[in-house]
Amino acid sequence: MDIAQQEIFGPVLSVIKFSDEQQAIEIANETSYGLSAGVWSDDLVHAQKIAKQLQAGSIWINDWHMLRSDAPFGGYKNSGIGREFGIAGLQAFMQTKTIGVSLERDPRNKMMWSLLHTSPQQ
Repeated sequence: MDIAQQEIFGPVLSVIKFSDEQQAIEIANETSYGLSAGVWSDDLVHAQKIAKQLQAGSIWINDWHMLRSDAPFGGYKNSGIGREFGIAGLQAFMQTKTIGVSLERDPRNKMMWSLLHTSPQQ
């Protein structure tokens, strides 16, 4: 069904039958999208085990759309590009550069000079 294979935005709830937990996980992962997922359970430890198996960028347990400014938000597979929020969201706007400065200007006083200009022992 399209509702199970496309990203549907809006107040929509689809109910799909499954025979066991493993089949439910397979159905959830059988899409080319993976923006978010939800797990509802009284057993939070078990819900976390299920969440680890789901292929989605954000997985909420016993809630929906819990966005936090310090937690990255973004999808897996064909859902979005990169991450928003948190350190991961900032990294998309950054370029890393390393600048090294030596206070010693004479190359003969540097360690690499002595390593490179030592005659072999006889």
